[in-house]
Amino acid sequence: MKMLALVDFIGRFHPVWVHLPIGILLMACLFQLFAKRYPLLKPAIPVLLFWGAITAIASCITGYLLSLSGDYDQALVTQHQWMGIATAAVSLIFYGLNRLSLTGRYTRLGAVVILILIMITGHLGGSLTHGADYLTAGINEAGTAQEMKPIPNIQEAVLYTDVVQPVLQRKCYSCHGSSKQKGKLRLDAEAQILKGGKDGKAIVSGKPDESALIKRLLLPLNDDDHMPPKEKPQLTPNEVAVLSWWISTGNSFTKKVKELPQPDKIKPVLAALQSGSSGEIAKKTELPEEEVGPADEGTLNKLKEAGIIAVPVSNETNYLSVSFVTAGSRAQELVKLLEPLKKQIVWLKLEDSNITDEGLAVIAKFTHLTRLQLANTKITDAGLAQLRSLQQLQVLNLVGTGITEKGLASLKELKSLRALYLYKTGVGTAAWARLKQSFPKTVLDSGGYTVPTLPTDTALVTADNKK
Repeated sequence: MKMLALVDFIGRFHPVWVHLPIGILLMACLFQLFAKRYPLLKPAIPVLLFWGAITAIASCITGYLLSLSGDYDQALVTQHQWMGIATAAVSLIFYGLNRLSLTGRYTRLGAVVILILIMITGHLGGSLTHGADYLTAGINEAGTAQEMKPIPNIQEAVLYTDVVQPVLQRKCYSCHGSSKQKGKLRLDAEAQILKGGKDGKAIVSGKPDESALIKRLLLPLNDDDHMPPKEKPQLTPNEVAVLSWWISTGNSFTKKVKELPQPDKIKPVLAALQSGSSGEIAKKTELPEEEVGPADEGTLNKLKEAGIIAVPVSNETNYLSVSFVTAGSRAQELVKLLEPLKKQIVWLKLEDSNITDEGLAVIAKFTHLTRLQLANTKITDAGLAQLRSLQQLQVLNLVGTGITEKGLASLKELKSLRALYLYKTGVGTAAWARLKQSFPKTVLDSGGYTVPTLPTDTALVTADNKK
């Protein structure tokens, strides 16, 4: 077991090591192609070819060890492997001929051959890690790879084919598809999904809380077992809810949505799918079209001193994202500092703060605001009515507040509102149908997602043995 672990450890250095021969050999080839015009480059060519060949051989060894994991498509691995060996061999031969001054008029041809081998080998390696269509995916999907297309009649849709499979394709196939099978798990076909991977079944029919697929999705982002890896696009709450619902209803691959039981918490998700919002509302929020000038430096310094985080939303705009995450108990007092920035602030985070209706009177002046987080605050229906001036508001989080249906009625004229988060509010069950009529183009998120308790969630407390 220790030997296998060592082999796996060394193999995992391949993605790092492989960039050395690519860079060194590319430089050697370029020097060779321009050596006639710049003779001073000639002495460096044999040195570059030698180290390029040596690092290419090392890359072949680490690549072979990595392939033993069985996580990749074997046919593609074989092609990549032999092209890598060919690159190392040609580089070594070309080095020998160069040292013996036998290359003559074929020097440029040799350089071109190595360049072609590097490109082919690199493309095959990229196909293994990102999929065979990685280069053309952006063109084919016209930049909508991460968007869920609207499903005009969600009730007539086949749950797996039209909803579940697109989620898996966008967020899971890069690691668990035809080219790569991390943990020997494939999620691109019915048989493979049911089979599971080296750690066992990925789904337990009817039991999402016991399904490894859902458990991995709900682990903390920094957990090594969390899926997808934190550096890759994550599933939205709606996408997790869809997968959980699919498993809870027996993970059918053929049934339509209308044939399956639909609890209240899944209905807003289905409505979002029909409108095409797919739960990625916060990520897709657009900035106001109007350009604004830079924020006042003096005000920004005051905010920094008060522990308020104010940063640009991007390098191309003067709009700001402001967070009171470290100033929660002083939010009501400090929110007045924001007034000089009322034109620049578009995203404002005040959750878990002591903000009250009085503070909302200040916020109502921020007419460019598109995102507002007020979760777990003491605001009331009366204060909420002051936000009617925020005509560009697109996302409003009211989770854990005492807001009721009456208070929300004052926001009906906010035509840009795309998402309302209302979990644990004063909105009663009977009010949901009326709210959906009042906000037909808004996703009403009722929350209530079930997060399974895992053994790793517990803490062991021991007695102090000090005497």
